This record gives sequence, structure tokens and C-alpha cells, in this order.
Amino acid sequence: MSNLSHAGQDMAGHPDVSEMRDRYARVMGGRDVALVDAPVFLVGLYCAISPWVVNFLGTQPRLSTHNLIMGIAIAVLGLGFTAMPERMYGLSWAICAMGIWMIISPWVVGTAPSLGVILNNVIIGALTLLLGLVCAAASMKSGKSGTRTTGRRAARVDRSARADRPA
Repeated sequence: MSNLSHAGQDMAGHPDVSEMRDRYARVMGGRDVALVDAPVFLVGLYCAISPWVVNFLGTQPRLSTHNLIMGIAIAVLGLGFTAMPERMYGLSWAICAMGIWMIISPWVVGTAPSLGVILNNVIIGALTLLLGLVCAAASMKSGKSGTRTTGRRAARVDRSARADRPA
């Protein structure tokens, strides 16, 4: 029977160590904002339907259209974080900017907004800004602010690790 015990053996000598590192990085990489995906999507969805929920569709037609478009854009960013997080890290600051814009939009886009409209957009904007800051902090913490490690760089790191090992 074969001895399958690997006790005392170092994985650094394994012939597929670089491939295993790459696979581990692909599987685990980019999921630092996993808990923010769904809330961003839900805030965007609520923003899109808020003119009907708060009932300012008739009094603020431009702001209603604005909220619909912004809500769809925020929801799409939330879906993007779910579908391809490693490519979406750079857009976490865009979510922050959209949150700030949602806070000031009742006065810029709307005409004499009521208290309900103002509160609606300020709460949506504050939540969007908060979630965007969480996304940005997670991307900065992991060092993935829009840049990815290329295969050549990973191979170069692997070769330098092998050079440091005793023979």
C-alpha cells in the first residue's frame, strides 16, 4: 500500500506549486466585497422604484426619471460586483460619487422638493455612499484598486521564491 502521509514535507518542493498558487488566487481573489454586492443592488433597486413608493412621480417628473436611471445604474454596479468583482474594484469610488450626487440631486434636478422627496434621496444617497466607502476600503485593503497581477509577474515572484529556497 502507498504511503500517502505528507507529514514533514514542504509544499515548496511540489512540482505544481505555482499552478496551485494561481488557482488559489483566482478562487479566493476579488471576494473582499462579497457582503456588499446584495445591499448595493437592493439600494439601486429601491432608488429605481422610489418615485412610485414615495409617490412623487407626478410632482417631480425630472427627479423621477433621474431616480429611475440612477437606481438602474447603481443596481448594475451591484450586479457587476457579484459577476466580476476583480474588474469592478476600480468603480467602488464611482458608487461613492453616485451617493453624493443622490444626496444633492433633489435641489439640483428637482423643483421645490417636499420633505419626503428630500429624505428619500438623502437616505438613498447616504446608504450608497456608505456602501461605496466599504467597497473602496475593501479594495484598498486588499491592494486591488483596479490593477491585477499578470501571469508574468506571478511567475517572476515564483522564480524569486525558488531562488531563496535552499537546494
